[in-house]
Amino acid sequence: MGESSNGEAFLAFKTSASPTAPVTTNPMDETLPGSINIRILIPKLMIIIFGLVGLMGNAIVFWLLGFHLRRNAFSVYILNLALADFLFLLSSIIASTLFLLKVSYLSIIFHLCFNTIMMVVYITGISMLSAISTECCLSVLCPTWYRCHRPVHTSTVMCAVIWVLSLLICILNSYFCAVLHTRYDNDNECLATNIFTASYMIFLLVVLCLSSLALLARLFCGAGQMKLTRFHVTILLTLLVFLLCGLPFVIYCILLFKIKDDFHVLDVNLYLALEVLTAINSCANPIIYFFVGSFRHQLKHQTLKMVLQSALQDTPETAENMVEMSSNKAEP
Repeated sequence: MGESSNGEAFLAFKTSASPTAPVTTNPMDETLPGSINIRILIPKLMIIIFGLVGLMGNAIVFWLLGFHLRRNAFSVYILNLALADFLFLLSSIIASTLFLLKVSYLSIIFHLCFNTIMMVVYITGISMLSAISTECCLSVLCPTWYRCHRPVHTSTVMCAVIWVLSLLICILNSYFCAVLHTRYDNDNECLATNIFTASYMIFLLVVLCLSSLALLARLFCGAGQMKLTRFHVTILLTLLVFLLCGLPFVIYCILLFKIKDDFHVLDVNLYLALEVLTAINSCANPIIYFFVGSFRHQLKHQTLKMVLQSALQDTPETAENMVEMSSNKAEP
């Protein structure tokens, strides 16, 4: 069983699992011995660069939300989203570095576990975005119910369910499409898990898109005009970046589950471009928080804690709020 290359690095269990899978020739690998094609080198270097920036940004967000800021319904989701993006970027950096250094994975089991973990955190990130969008939509459409009747620990429970469900889906997919596939002819079981995984991702996209449209309609086209808060801007920008940079790779993965044995027909250049966009999507959220939180504020008078707190402010800015933010400067 040969190691997967380029496009197979993320979902390798779909093709490299079967010992009888046809050996494919990648035209981009036809370079001089010991060299790396420039069309592969540049995207991999971009992934590493964006990944390092995203690691630092998501680590700061996770540290501040986890230990220095009071948590609310949305900050719990953002905390888990930062963790998922951090782990995904770390996995992407490791995979790209190993590829550029031409270092082989220690074993097939390690390779399978690595790709499974990478897919777990990726699906978890999408699930967190869908949950954030849905919660934000509910808070705008049903503000009274949301403030008075929403269970207190909903965010924590939902995050735990998302992590467990993502882990279960990916373990089952790896087991039926990789582990068992090397010993038994289990195409039906593999096909069933692929259909379920693709259906789950489609469900997440539908929920995210519908809740985002409902949120936009309520904020800008509703009967009663609502004031846009910094938190609304943060969420809308986050969703916009995902639709531009993250959605194409999700669609690619859904198609990949359908194609299965015909992975070699997919263009490697396309995969590398989508991989770079995914890295940009995972590192963009901390930049959005910093931009929204520092907008119209003097940076020299703000700490990272204050910037993040301002970006998650879910009340319209008034003179009283501005005075309160200014008084927080004196807090240690």
